[in-house]
Amino acid sequence: MMRKWLKLLVWALLPATAMAQYKPTWESLDSRPVPAWFENAKFGIFIHWGVYSVPAWAPKGVYAEWYQQWLQSGKTYGNGQNGTSAVLDHHNKVYGKDFSYYQFADYFTVEDYDPDAWAKLFEKSGAKYVVLTSKHHDGFALWPSKEATKAFGRPWNAMDAASKRDVLGDLTAAVKKTPLKMGFYYSLYEWYNPLYQNKQYHEYVTTHMIPQLKDLVNRYSPDIVWPDGEWDQTDSLWHSKEFLTWLYNESPVKESVVVNDRWGKGIRQRHGGYFTTEYEVGKTFSKPWEECRGMGYSFGYNRNEDIEDYNSAQSLIYLLLDIVSSGGNLLLDIGPDAHGKIPPIMQERLLQIGKWLDVNGEAIYDTRAWKTPVQWTAGNREQPKHKGYVSAEVLLKQTVDPAPGYARKELFFTRKGSTVYAIAPVMPEGSIEIQGVTPAKGATVQLLGRPGNLQWTKTAKGIKVTVPKLTAKETPCEHAWTFKVTQVS
Repeated sequence: MMRKWLKLLVWALLPATAMAQYKPTWESLDSRPVPAWFENAKFGIFIHWGVYSVPAWAPKGVYAEWYQQWLQSGKTYGNGQNGTSAVLDHHNKVYGKDFSYYQFADYFTVEDYDPDAWAKLFEKSGAKYVVLTSKHHDGFALWPSKEATKAFGRPWNAMDAASKRDVLGDLTAAVKKTPLKMGFYYSLYEWYNPLYQNKQYHEYVTTHMIPQLKDLVNRYSPDIVWPDGEWDQTDSLWHSKEFLTWLYNESPVKESVVVNDRWGKGIRQRHGGYFTTEYEVGKTFSKPWEECRGMGYSFGYNRNEDIEDYNSAQSLIYLLLDIVSSGGNLLLDIGPDAHGKIPPIMQERLLQIGKWLDVNGEAIYDTRAWKTPVQWTAGNREQPKHKGYVSAEVLLKQTVDPAPGYARKELFFTRKGSTVYAIAPVMPEGSIEIQGVTPAKGATVQLLGRPGNLQWTKTAKGIKVTVPKLTAKETPCEHAWTFKVTQVS
């Protein structure tokens, strides 16, 4: 009797995800809650790094990590490109017609790679998780994957090729020394894998793809599994439901792992874990979601991009606010070069965001969306439509530099229990009315980064806060300022 009682007690104390046994159906798999740590994190670092980091070139507005596809197909697509031969022409001019993409593996040397320095930078940025490309669409693996080298008949993983190093394992170990979570991007399809090219899809999935995915999970215990390249085939062909059933029921990370929604053609924003968007602005969903994008118009490092192609720290902070106020996370990408160096402009942007979060992180981490994401000024709220990959710089037009006649986002809101945070991209002069909040007895208003409470009065629409006139030295941060309102009913 005592043994039975102890067994029941143990089961009662286990998290819900540990007790559940999921079935290979979307109805069952979708019932698994997204682990809370993900919604609490809000800000993550995406890393696109691989053989494509050697040429590191594409026309502006184009994904440089797609170099092999642009080269071997002879056609380049992206913002301002519609099937041009730009990458092919560049390659033939710089490397010659006989230089194969696979030869770039001989130059992916990563001799400047310092994973501990990377991890420290990510921690200073204020990010709470990291997602590294374990393998992009070219099939090159950043860990000692025997399947990768076997498939291509040449050294096609980081250990077998020029770097002679488990670069993924080294970063995993470095990140796990910090409080950050560690995850892996993984491309389901590979452009020029012989099995995939010859449409031997079952063999590709069962002898190559699934063994690689399980190897990653068993070897490195990731906090996130982030598939991509799913659009080419159905979830049934990818065996996605079967893999997720193993991941949720049997894997070493079954209780804690987070996954996205990229598991097959037509599955995105319908099934899986959290939903994803890419180079978009203004989306919102009723479940956990994440926007991913680079600091410029490419995920992989593109040496063709100039300073004006990079988002400013100001626009990236406003992007973070726009996403978090709508209940989402921002996965901001960096693209190291082939030597293992994170470009200084990317380092600077991360440190600038981290400096802002040092003051205002309380209004970001562990928060949830308030009943109203933003407070608008008077004017037209219908923002101009944008085609292609949308720059974060559009947030400047929505906040500090609206076109004539257009409204601007005056406040972004987040909440934590009975506390509401109202974040202003323009420091108000004299006073500001925070609408939609009903203060209860004992309510206070503070400006994060400044001691003491601010004066306020109740209004018909909310509260009116007196804003002190601050010198530049007294202003707690740059770009956006947070009013913390406690005891809101």
